Amino acid sequence: MSERPTKAILRVLNGEPVWPLPIWIMRQAGRYLPEYRETRKQAGSFLDLCYNPRLAEEVTLQPIRRFGFDASILFSDILVIPHALGQDVRFVENEGPKLDPVTSEADFSRLADELPLERLDPVFETLDRLSKSLPGETTLLGFCGAPWTVASYMIAGKGTPDQAPARLTAYRDPAFMDALIDRLVRASTAYLVRQIDAGAEAVQIFESFGSALPPALFDRLSLNPIRRMVEGLKSARPHAKAIVFVRGGGANLHRFAAAGIGDALALDWTLDPALVLPTLPGTVATQGNLDPLALIAGGEALTLGVDHILNAVRGRPHIFNLGHGILPETPVDHVAQMIARVRGG
Repeated sequence: MSERPTKAILRVLNGEPVWPLPIWIMRQAGRYLPEYRETRKQAGSFLDLCYNPRLAEEVTLQPIRRFGFDASILFSDILVIPHALGQDVRFVENEGPKLDPVTSEADFSRLADELPLERLDPVFETLDRLSKSLPGETTLLGFCGAPWTVASYMIAGKGTPDQAPARLTAYRDPAFMDALIDRLVRASTAYLVRQIDAGAEAVQIFESFGSALPPALFDRLSLNPIRRMVEGLKSARPHAKAIVFVRGGGANLHRFAAAGIGDALALDWTLDPALVLPTLPGTVATQGNLDPLALIAGGEALTLGVDHILNAVRGRPHIFNLGHGILPETPVDHVAQMIARVRGG
């Protein structure tokens, strides 16, 4: 029989209600912190920062030093997977990621069939370093993008408002899309397994573009690939825990819960936990879901937003978080206000 975990977030992922709620926030290591901006200048490019274990460890630790979050999430990017598979990936200042689009069989054939894990050794070194340098009570999280979200970038060569290039590809050439999704499922599963081996105690799968998928494509491109990833991870490492975040996937939340896909389901800010959580089994762990703009606003808007979540989740296994990533213009003192409210609630 395995030992009962003592870290607050791992207890929640085991289905145990914990109060005060444990808290971490998506993109907690990032541009809203002045110390991050200073470290970022030292790194050169954004990818250089992701692949520099010393600096990646430093920026991952910065929000833990400042705020004492209950979890620390690896500093990296979801696009290291296509980069490792052989796609050209670069980050343009003030524009975001740019990739050489994969839109044909010839493009696809140039990608590695299996993920060359050695290309991601710097990421695993970062995790190893963090497993030794984090405070003992802090859970270390790894992560990756869900196949549909990553495929959307790979096909369009950039972020797009509604993922139209990838959706059109899914309709016009389903065999090509299925082959790309399958490759990403296998690569991402291998990546997550290796993250667990390097020291991550749990992982989060980011389906950031779930809202773009119509019902006719959702199961094929999102739900089933994520199911395969979680099953593959747990088959290889039964002790691993997985949080699944499908932004805009609220209509399918119950189906993820019924299928047991993940140890926790993260809610985006459009969902009302007071309405959604009573319809889910009480043992299903959840995470979220403060509006990142309420955190920017601060004051009464922030207090009301935090309190609404606290009132809705009391007695349930829940991790406090935002409903998406923290935005660069967020005042640092508002983050401190949020944490104080959650921990004093």
